[in-house]
Amino acid sequence: MQPWRRRLHGLVLAMLALGSTTHAGDAIDYLALGDSYTIGEGIEASGRWPVQLAQTLREEGIALDDPRMIATTGWTTDELSAAIDAAEPPGTFGFVSLAIGVNNQYRGRSAEDYRGEFARLLTRAIGLAGGRADRVLVLSIPDWGATRFGAEHSAAEPAAAEPGRDLAWIARELDAYNAIASALCSARGVVFVDITPLSRARGGAAQMLADDGLHPSAAMYAEWMRLALPVARKQLSTP
Repeated sequence: MQPWRRRLHGLVLAMLALGSTTHAGDAIDYLALGDSYTIGEGIEASGRWPVQLAQTLREEGIALDDPRMIATTGWTTDELSAAIDAAEPPGTFGFVSLAIGVNNQYRGRSAEDYRGEFARLLTRAIGLAGGRADRVLVLSIPDWGATRFGAEHSAAEPAAAEPGRDLAWIARELDAYNAIASALCSARGVVFVDITPLSRARGGAAQMLADDGLHPSAAMYAEWMRLALPVARKQLSTP
């Protein structure tokens, strides 16, 4: 195994060990796939939206395990796919969430590249859910341009901004990415939860941001969780 693959393998195994503290024999295994928005960059582990989701569902009587995570800040779709390869997660999971794509846009990758790579990840997510598309939940990409970081790293005039950093440009690109993901989910029978409007409406508020001014706070993740909750509740109430 090449050194970088050994490092990735070790990192992924460590991530897979996260969040399994509430396991019971009959609990539903949960795998959360993604990037910084899944791992909760800059906040305590308890504030991550998948962790909040599992906790809330348990309080309602649905025995969902704390999530195992394959997620790291900065990952693009292809990097997440490589991490899944390295992880070789055993068996299947009763519930899988997927949230990925912001770093594709941030790095200037095309929407068409995203289409193919996201489609492959969606297929993998369904496979990890035992072939049950009705047990996979996809979260849309939030608009990072609405954050304090986005405002500080953009310009009023597109010509004055870094390439791809104009706020309107960011919004248009993310809308294109999310339209692709939504259509692919619809075609495969996977639920797509759109948190992007919320990220635009409230993403710049101080209480909704981590200290870096870019990533969401636990309070913002709680808002995302509330949008995902009725969907997950229905999915996990179906045998």
